[in-house]
Amino acid sequence: MTIKRLARLVLLLAILFNAAISQADEGMWLFSDLPEEHLKDQYGFEPSDDWVEHVMLSSVRFNSGGSASFVSSNGLVLTNHHVGASTLAKLSTAEHNYHQDGFLAATIADEIPAPDLELNQLRSIEDVTDRVLGAVTSEMNPTEASAARRAAMTQIEQESLEATGLRSDVVTLYGGSRFHLYCYKKYTDVRLVWAPEFEAAFFGGDADNFEYPRFCLDVCLFRVYENDEPAEIEHFLSMSDNGAADEELVFISGNPGRTERILTVAALKFQRDHSLPYVLDSLRRREILYQQFGFEGEEQERLSRDELFGVQNSRKALTGRLQGLQDPVLMAEKEQAEAELLAKINADPELQEYAAAWLVIEALQHRKQEMLGQTSGFSSDLYNIANTLAFMAVESEKPNEERLRTFRDSARASLEQRLYSPAPISPELEIAELGDSLAHFVELRGGDDPLVVQVLDGKSPQARAAELVLGTGLLDIATRRSLAEGGKTAIDEANDPMIELARLMEPESRRLRAISEEIGELERQAYAKIADAIFAVNGTDGYPDATFTLRLSFGPVRGYVENGRQIPPMTTLGGAFEHEASHGSEVPWHLPPSWHERRDALDLDTPCNFVCTGDIIGGNSGSPVINRDSELVGIVFDGNIQSLVGNYIYSDDVPRAVSVHSSFMLEALRKIYDAEHLLEQLGL
Repeated sequence: MTIKRLARLVLLLAILFNAAISQADEGMWLFSDLPEEHLKDQYGFEPSDDWVEHVMLSSVRFNSGGSASFVSSNGLVLTNHHVGASTLAKLSTAEHNYHQDGFLAATIADEIPAPDLELNQLRSIEDVTDRVLGAVTSEMNPTEASAARRAAMTQIEQESLEATGLRSDVVTLYGGSRFHLYCYKKYTDVRLVWAPEFEAAFFGGDADNFEYPRFCLDVCLFRVYENDEPAEIEHFLSMSDNGAADEELVFISGNPGRTERILTVAALKFQRDHSLPYVLDSLRRREILYQQFGFEGEEQERLSRDELFGVQNSRKALTGRLQGLQDPVLMAEKEQAEAELLAKINADPELQEYAAAWLVIEALQHRKQEMLGQTSGFSSDLYNIANTLAFMAVESEKPNEERLRTFRDSARASLEQRLYSPAPISPELEIAELGDSLAHFVELRGGDDPLVVQVLDGKSPQARAAELVLGTGLLDIATRRSLAEGGKTAIDEANDPMIELARLMEPESRRLRAISEEIGELERQAYAKIADAIFAVNGTDGYPDATFTLRLSFGPVRGYVENGRQIPPMTTLGGAFEHEASHGSEVPWHLPPSWHERRDALDLDTPCNFVCTGDIIGGNSGSPVINRDSELVGIVFDGNIQSLVGNYIYSDDVPRAVSVHSSFMLEALRKIYDAEHLLEQLGL
């Protein structure tokens, strides 16, 4: 199979508000349109079609969020420990805490099936812009336009699914100016092969998170199966003998989540002053919840660890993002660039009509501010299951093209895999989460709000949560299936308190969703015009904002200067032991006993972690780092704190992507974990 080269008629828009991309290695580039001239001029490297195809087909996306790569012909998949953490937590029990203590399958027969993982391998990209935009006319109001666009996207996806059998997703690019169809092969039989101890993977804990230097073995291995046998994989990344070297050009192939580099100044100020502070307050609240729950005992700590890690990671990431927006220098640069762009637009009679788009975006920020705090959902796995069932019953009765995107036929298999997951759900943790979420609901809307009164049903948030969790039958997968198959009648007649709560909340949820969709449609139309204006003024050398789809970024392995101090590009295994000693071996700076037992056998000069200038964001975790020969030399697991503003703007002076060096992983597999059988499968 060859990659479908998209026509050069694709609008390649400059996303940042300045004159085209500079010589810095900025960009999360589409595999269908790489910056070939820049790579050739700057590095003397010309990626062949075969190189691009091989890297694309070797790359993997985790449906739970994160990136990965195939690393053997028999289905081994390499990703971060923290990308696999939710699965490790679901597989763990009080007797076998794989998330904390690690796991190694001695043989293929010992590999443990993951309960609900879906891994995606991108197989093709197709431009479907004309079909999607052609479904919307200028006479349509925002609601009609959104529905027409959604119907066109759903129809394209369904046709593709029926023709190819592949997962088919229409992706919005360039602020709604372009639409591409991404087709993926799905792997749903995924099994855990190896994971190191939590102390090794997250050495330094929350204190060192988003910092550098680092010394983390943040990796784990899964395997994909087909027909109950390890899958035969044609395209996979071979391990480099030496790994990454200082100043070497490396490439990052991954699925960055969402960047917002096209945002106007008004939108950035809304993020700075309202949206991010609101989300951070919610995260801090949940962080305290999980910390307090974990203090109740060892088992409670195990049950809440993955949730606590996720909340702390998000809190620190958004804090870094907010700090970037609070920097007057950054905002002044954005304001100046936007003013210069608008001056050029207003000076050109053919472009003046585009200027109104900035005013539309500014007005919409006020509406979005009014929406903050208006919630219709609760933090609970069981409630989310009930809500999904209630919505699915209604949406399934509609024609496929008229449904909400989550419930379209082409996405049904993935939805049902999550809905019927056998992953354990802890009633004790559910009660704590739901009780806190209900209490927050009361705080936001007021105790006398009619909907609040109905939701609480005369009880305190904590008592109501216990009643709901202990009274529901949704812990049973067969009950979920029965309700789903019974459709709206079964949901309407269900005598289940959690289903009843979901039915009660559904009208409010749909009301808020409709408002959000209207705002989103108006923003989409405005940003499409802004993108066209940038294209007209600045030319065609650009890339779209990230959309949790496969992208390629690149840059040299390179240290940096922070506060006058030279930061080296790499750390060493010996440095990990020194870092532990400098903190008195206290948690979280405590290496596992297995490391100390094998310390004398280890090569302490082995590179541990390294940094490069590659453009990354959340979602790139687990991305393979490769060299010119498409050999795996590392795996991204973090960015330094300065990189977090990359959601809005790229810089290569101090921001860095942080990766595990491939030599570190191999040294650990060989000398700490006695995993020679895995090294053989990796071709070593």
